[in-house]
Amino acid sequence: MSDAAQPTAAEVRAAAEAVKTALDRHLAAVERRSGEDDPAVYEAFNQLAAAAEAYDELLYDRYDEVTPFEIPGAEDALPPYTGPEEPSALSVLIRRDYTVAEPQRLLAHARRIEAADDEEDATASGTVHGALGLLFGEFEPDEIASRHKEFGLEEGDSTLWVTTSDEPAEPGEWLEAPFEQADPQRVVCRFDVSAVFDDDLEDDTDEDGLEDALDPALDEDEDLDPLDADR
Repeated sequence: MSDAAQPTAAEVRAAAEAVKTALDRHLAAVERRSGEDDPAVYEAFNQLAAAAEAYDELLYDRYDEVTPFEIPGAEDALPPYTGPEEPSALSVLIRRDYTVAEPQRLLAHARRIEAADDEEDATASGTVHGALGLLFGEFEPDEIASRHKEFGLEEGDSTLWVTTSDEPAEPGEWLEAPFEQADPQRVVCRFDVSAVFDDDLEDDTDEDGLEDALDPALDEDEDLDPLDADR
């Protein structure tokens, strides 16, 4: 990391103070807990984990130093499951984030959709938000996810939650507020995709000394034997 990108000493100090504050809040929540699965304790736990992770990153970036904290992953951060042991219904909650990386490519696809529909007054394809409406109206979300670059989109984070319920919802029951009933304590499993994980893999590769594993002779200017065309 370049010196220009490094956090300041004041930023590291502020992050340390945030950890202390979060630690006090967590202890206070534990002391006041109303039961084994008190949501206040769960929230304080997540705040403490986030503060500790932020401090750990800044400390390393500024001073090349680490802490003894082990930050739990997303699955470890889930509260204990309290849903039915034999659920009769389930919900699959999916969030996928994108950025519009190439607006012109997106607009071009929208114009093709309108042309195929042969609409006389086709104007939706002239704006990005109109083009997005056409795109998601034409293709299934899974197809857009697999072809996002073709549509001028760039993937961000995504997550999938599988939650359980005692009884299936009535038709139209949750349509006005579809995500308000997402209870973390009824999550059977979740799957997260993020560039953060890719960064972790890159860091691990650097720490393992990938360059040491390469043949140093490949870096030298030397004549290589031509490939045998018959092989």
